[in-house]
Amino acid sequence: MTVIRVAAVGDLHFGPDSEGTFLPALESLGHQADVLLLAGDLTKVGRREEAEALARELAGVPVPVVAVLGNHDYHSEEQDAVRGVLEDAGVRVLEGEATVIEVDGARLGIAGAKGFGGGFAGACATDFGEPEMKGFIRETKAAADRLGRALGSLSTDTRIALLHYSPVKETLHGEPPEIYAFLGSYLLAEAVDHEGADLVLHGHAHRGTEHGVTPGGIPVRNVAQPVISRPYRVFAFGNGAS
Repeated sequence: MTVIRVAAVGDLHFGPDSEGTFLPALESLGHQADVLLLAGDLTKVGRREEAEALARELAGVPVPVVAVLGNHDYHSEEQDAVRGVLEDAGVRVLEGEATVIEVDGARLGIAGAKGFGGGFAGACATDFGEPEMKGFIRETKAAADRLGRALGSLSTDTRIALLHYSPVKETLHGEPPEIYAFLGSYLLAEAVDHEGADLVLHGHAHRGTEHGVTPGGIPVRNVAQPVISRPYRVFAFGNGAS
């Protein structure tokens, strides 16, 4: 089986003043990976000009680029413009959608969604009480449903769930426990475990840790750039992968 190499990073927080900072790492990307995955918070505050700066940086990338948006990308309520700018530059932006990339006859399926908060077993919110609380949790449920449907649509050699918010609390260790509910939700892990995947990637938790696992045993990796302390992390799948 062909080895598929996946480079991944989240939380670039890009803006016009960031131009040139990611490019040196991208110039050698084609020798190290077959695809680049971006796990949200691509911009600083979700402005079109910030997305345009990142799009210029990605212009010469020699491999397919797949992304989800993060909470920062929604802040200015220009998320549709941010997505449009990136898609015009050839980036596949996913929200409850899936895409398939072929590498030397092998097929990599990526299901993507931003996700949302809500917390984890023993300390999670429910859709009870005020309309604001109901809306908060219902958005998480909808995000988990979108992710599950996207994963279920894939029939590929390898399947990756690409998120911004975390599906497990293990990769949040290092963050204050009081804010775990705003960093992810167990509902995302339930969706992944129900449909199956080979790996879950997320960002968002800058002070978290890299390694986690869903209750069903699927590996989870926090690839927020402040956590991995490098331009991207590379994962390999297939016979001979290490």
